[in-house]
Formats: sequence, C-alpha cells, structure tokens
Amino acid sequence: MTSNKTRKIINVITIIGTVLVCVFFYLALKAEIFTSEEKMKMFLEQAGVFAPAIFVLIQIVQVVIPLIPGGISTGVGVLIFGPVWGFIYNYVGIVIGSILVFFIARKYGMPLIRKMFKDELIDRYIGWLNKGKKFEKFFALAIFFPVAPDDFLCYLAGVTKMSAKTYIAIIVFLKPFTILMYSAFLVLISNVFLKLL
Repeated sequence: MTSNKTRKIINVITIIGTVLVCVFFYLALKAEIFTSEEKMKMFLEQAGVFAPAIFVLIQIVQVVIPLIPGGISTGVGVLIFGPVWGFIYNYVGIVIGSILVFFIARKYGMPLIRKMFKDELIDRYIGWLNKGKKFEKFFALAIFFPVAPDDFLCYLAGVTKMSAKTYIAIIVFLKPFTILMYSAFLVLISNVFLKLL
C-alpha cells in the first residue's frame, strides 16, 4: 500500500471518527448526560456491554470540553463499574483527554483558552506562564492533589514552553493518584452510607 493511500485511509478514518464523536456529543448534550450525574448513570446502565467504551469517551469529552466537574464523572465510573474497573476506565479516558487538551492548546493558544474559561480563573493562574520550570513543578503538584482546576491547567500547560514529553509523563504517572483518591473517598462514603441503612 502506497503512503498516499495510507494517508487517505487515515484521513477518512479521522473524519468518520470526528463525525461520530460530534454526533455522540450532540446526543449526549440533548440527553443531559454531561450535566446530570443521575442521567449519566442511567444512560451507562442501559448501554450494556458498550458501557465501558462509552464511559471512556465521556471522560475524554469532559476533559476536552469541561462541562461537569471531573470528580462527578469519576464518581459515576466507580459507582457503576466498581473501584478497580472504575479506576481503569477513568484513568484511560482522563489521560487521553488530557493529552488531547495539551495539543489543542498548543495549536490554538490563549485565544481558545479565553473563550473557554472565565477571566477570573485565567487571571489567577496567568502569572505562572512566565515562571518556566517552576510552572512544571506547580503543574505536577496540581495534578497530584485533587484540589486545583485540572482541566484548565492542562490547557494552560499547552501554551507554556513545557515539552510534550514532560507533560505526558506528569499526566501518566501522577494522574492515577488523584483518581485513586476520588475512588477511595467514594468507596469509603458508600460503605459508611450502606452501614447506616
């Protein structure tokens, strides 16, 4: 197969994939899957064997287009799939979404970030852009501890001089701790709740 044919096939697959994601995103918005924890849970329970793949896609979308706090969808993953598989599906979706965010921000820069996020949030963190390596340390800590606006900081990282290699390493190796903290907290809360019933 020639490289021209290969490129055409890849382009067709990319276009089909993009169209499918857009259709899914439109239908999910209409069904309020991204704005209601309960509706997301109901939707996934009805999806049967396709639920894991759909959930991973939801996680990717919610990182790229942050409509709901990541903690909510992470919680839904743990409640539906259990702590082990919930963690795995959360991790895969969030990591893919976070890597996409970095490259989207790198391509479209601050104009896109200003359209997506409030000025107050941008103003609070914009000073870190000029701090070079200090931003990398700050970013790593923010990804490790589940208290900072992760999705926004991932976009912000894309407009810094941080290398893609460093960014991906931080996401791949530190993001699991945040997801584990959310998962452990939800398991603990649900156990306490069940004992009270």
